[in-house]
Amino acid sequence: MAKAGKRSKKTAANSVKKSGAKNEKLKIGIIGGSGLYSMAGLTDTREVRVKTPFGDPSDAIIIGTLEGKRVAFLARHGRGHVFSPSDINYRANICALKMLGVERIISVSAVGSLRDDLPPLDFLIPDQFFDRTRGRVATFFGIGIVAHVGFDKPTCTHLSAHLAEACDRAGVKAHRGGTYVCMEGPQFSTLAESQTYRQLRFDVIGMTNLTEAKLAREAELCYATIAMITDYDCWHPQHDAVTVSEVIENLNRNTSNVQRVLHEAVAQLPENRACKCGAALAHAVLTDRKMISAATRKRLAPIIGKYIS
Repeated sequence: MAKAGKRSKKTAANSVKKSGAKNEKLKIGIIGGSGLYSMAGLTDTREVRVKTPFGDPSDAIIIGTLEGKRVAFLARHGRGHVFSPSDINYRANICALKMLGVERIISVSAVGSLRDDLPPLDFLIPDQFFDRTRGRVATFFGIGIVAHVGFDKPTCTHLSAHLAEACDRAGVKAHRGGTYVCMEGPQFSTLAESQTYRQLRFDVIGMTNLTEAKLAREAELCYATIAMITDYDCWHPQHDAVTVSEVIENLNRNTSNVQRVLHEAVAQLPENRACKCGAALAHAVLTDRKMISAATRKRLAPIIGKYIS
C-alpha cells in the first residue's frame, strides 16, 4: 500500500509539471469573485493549467509576483464570468491551488447586505457561514474513504484578522466578524427568505464562499473571506430604487478598493503559519488505511498523501 501512495504523489506532481508550473515558493492563493477577474500589480506572470483528479479549475491560474511574493490568482467564475455559482468546480479549484503549493487562500466575494449598518461599499470579514445550498459536492471524501474535519470556526482566525488589518491600512471600512449565509442561486432571494435571514441575524448573503471554505479546511489550507458589499438585499425599503447601473458602479468601486487591500495583505503576510489549519486532517480520516483502495489513494493523493503513504 505504501508503494501505491508513492505512485499517487508522483502522479499529482506530474500533473502540475505538465501544466507548466516550476518549482518555486508559492504559498498564497487569491480567488477573485464577481468583478475581480484579474489581479492588478502582478509582475513576472505566467498562466498555469493544472489537471486535478477532480477535473479542471474554473480557469488557468495566473502566477505572478505581488509585493515581492509569489502568488497564485484564480478567477472563481472564469474570465468573462462563464460559471454560475452552482456550476463552479469548487473541488478542482481548491485542489489545483493545493497542488501548486498554496497554504493560504484569500477569497474575495461580492455580497448583499442584510443590515442597515452594513451599507454598500463597506467590507465584512465573516467568521461564520450558514449553508443554504443544495446538491453541491462540498467534500473531497466519499465512497471508499470517510473523514470528518472540525468546522466550528470555518475561517482561519489568523488570516481573517490579518485581512481586517489590511483593510484598515488601505483606508477601506471593514467590519470584523459576522455570518455569511450562502444560498444556492443563481436567482436572488425572495422577500420572505431575505426577511427570514434578517430575523436570524445573519449579516451578508452570497452564493460561493461556504463551499470553498469546507474544501479548504479538508485540504488543510487557511481560508478567509473579504466580503465586498455591493447593495442591500431585497428586504430593504429602498431596494426597488436601486438600479443595475448603481450596483455595477459599486462593484467597480469595491474592486478598486479590494485591490489595495490585497496589496497590503500580501505585503504584510507572515512567511509561516501559526494556526492549526495545516493539521485539520490529522485525526479526521476514520477509514481503516488497509481498506483504502489504490484508486482512492491516487485520487486523493494531493489532499491526504502525507497521511496514507
